[in-house]
Amino acid sequence: MSDKPTATILYIEDDPASRSLVERTLKFAGYRVLVAERGLEGIDLARRERPDLILTDINLPDISGRDVTATLRADDRFDNTPIVALTAQTMDEFRTLALGAGVNGYLTKPIDIEALADNVKRYLEGARDTVDESALAAAKEQYVGDVVTRLEQQVRDLQTMNENLLRLDKMKDTFIQVTAHELRTPLTLVFGYSRLIEEAPDIKSLISADDNLATLMKGLQDSIKRMQNIINEILTVSRIITNQIDLSITTISPGHLMETAISNFADGLKQRRLTMNMDPIGWPERIRADGELLAMVFSNLLSNAIKYTPDGGQITITANQQDPNCIIRIQDTGIGIAPSDLVKIFESFHTTGDYMLHSTSKTAFRGGGIGLGLAVVRGVAEAHGGSIRAESSGHNLDNPPGSTFILTLPLIAQPRRARKLV
Repeated sequence: MSDKPTATILYIEDDPASRSLVERTLKFAGYRVLVAERGLEGIDLARRERPDLILTDINLPDISGRDVTATLRADDRFDNTPIVALTAQTMDEFRTLALGAGVNGYLTKPIDIEALADNVKRYLEGARDTVDESALAAAKEQYVGDVVTRLEQQVRDLQTMNENLLRLDKMKDTFIQVTAHELRTPLTLVFGYSRLIEEAPDIKSLISADDNLATLMKGLQDSIKRMQNIINEILTVSRIITNQIDLSITTISPGHLMETAISNFADGLKQRRLTMNMDPIGWPERIRADGELLAMVFSNLLSNAIKYTPDGGQITITANQQDPNCIIRIQDTGIGIAPSDLVKIFESFHTTGDYMLHSTSKTAFRGGGIGLGLAVVRGVAEAHGGSIRAESSGHNLDNPPGSTFILTLPLIAQPRRARKLV
């Protein structure tokens, strides 16, 4: 039976040549070797694998080997774990600083391959480099001072980065708002001119006589309406993200609003052989809310259910009154939502669809949009004092588990600022 050691050694080194050389040498000596390229990666690996000894370079791409040592020494699990520096820093002051940070030993490069395995065995057996106590105390004090100085600089750098991000975020919000308004004006003119063309007597007679021309005109009108809807969504998002969404509160019938939204998808439902059932029982007769914005919310929720439900599937809409709220549920037999996406789907410009399947259609299966629909839903719901959440057991194309979107709306809107969309 072999008497070679079987201890686990973790080596933290960003230089591939050194990493490969040490790994081969220690494996040949019988050790199990783990490697990491960065300090933080090494810390995570050490906590997960609990190696018997840790070799670390001092100069690493993220944090220094001294920081790695100090971090692990703060963890009771590594009180007695040998940590050895293996570095090109040969000056005595660097050695003292490393020992002050908590290393047991200090080996220098170029690596003495013939002695490396013996040195590792020696440190595993409890060997520890020594240094003058007064020098060690001074090194510890200097190390703490260096950490504080670096921490202060990092905080200042983070503050500068945060200021820059806030400035860029404001520029982004302004750009979205201005762009949407700039697009809306010419599109309104295009819509108006297209209607004038369509209503012209000569054109009307041509449309009546030519089915192809009628199809082209309908396609033009549908495309313009689709663009108008996108711009309206962008404008709504811009109002939400700049906290400028002012609700126009009136008395509305949520059930009637939902029925209207459903009727707008009649063609798409027929083409996809989807069944959409709305239970009329449980809906409150009247609520106080912004009807125009809620119409957009209902449309976006229905469109989302249609897009992610395979052909021949079913969508069920129910509601019940739980004073002081109205709870609306839209349940589908679609492909579901991964647990990691249940919250992300309500962020602006987030989409779970394949961008290669992107479609301007609001009803095409798995057709992606620009990622604003559910963000608008969340923003409008929260502006009313309500909420939106999704439930799903997971995402599966072959065996669709379905999803349920639960919209909570106060019977009497409680206007408040919507959460910042991200």
